[in-house]
Amino acid sequence: MKLFVGLGNPGPKYAGNRHNIGFMAVERIAEDHGFGPWKGKFQGAITEGRLGTQKVLLLRPETFMNLSGQSVGEAMRFYKLTPEDVTVFHDELDLAPGKCRVKKGGGHAGHNGLRSIHQHLGPDYGRVRLGIGHPGNKNAVAGYVLRDFAKADQDWLDDLLRGISDGAPHLAQGDTGKFMNAVALRVNPPRSSTTNPKAAATPNAHTADKPPPTAKPEPRPAAEAEAEDTRSPLQKLADKFR
Repeated sequence: MKLFVGLGNPGPKYAGNRHNIGFMAVERIAEDHGFGPWKGKFQGAITEGRLGTQKVLLLRPETFMNLSGQSVGEAMRFYKLTPEDVTVFHDELDLAPGKCRVKKGGGHAGHNGLRSIHQHLGPDYGRVRLGIGHPGNKNAVAGYVLRDFAKADQDWLDDLLRGISDGAPHLAQGDTGKFMNAVALRVNPPRSSTTNPKAAATPNAHTADKPPPTAKPEPRPAAEAEAEDTRSPLQKLADKFR
């Protein structure tokens, strides 16, 4: 059994915030993969389902971000899981918007949700870091993460969440490479290779589809424009008076 945790703050006021991208990720997984209804438990909301052959619990802690570890620790102990069975989806300021990285262990880098989870689980759990970009000034971070995604962000955000959902079964099986490939296929889909943009500019391209150009007739020499006059000067003069 695996425990996937999405980090965020509870309530409609925060639902669209950048800080809530972890909630958005597990909600998309639950919706796309037919998980059961969300139920209140472990100071949060939880739902169960299957990803491939793996049974998975999805958890949204509702203790507010800086106390997330209380909910995660309670769920982990109840199901007798280890930190290695836990994967946390969270916003990441140090990644460009739409980027995704998988990490095992390490520090919390000042993220309040991860800091709390460290206190209850230690550092040896998995993370899926979801890039939201940085406002450029550390004093602006709090306001930035607690504001909704802009309209201009919606396309890449939807692609990222779809990719996470597509790859979730691979992540549950521990295959992070296939998980990242699934995300990449949504975020950076391959371009079609069926057309060659240079072909149209290449001389003689598509000659089979076009008739050869019709040659323009060359002008006749002046000598061929009319019959040659072979009369003598005297005959020409006589002809004028006829």
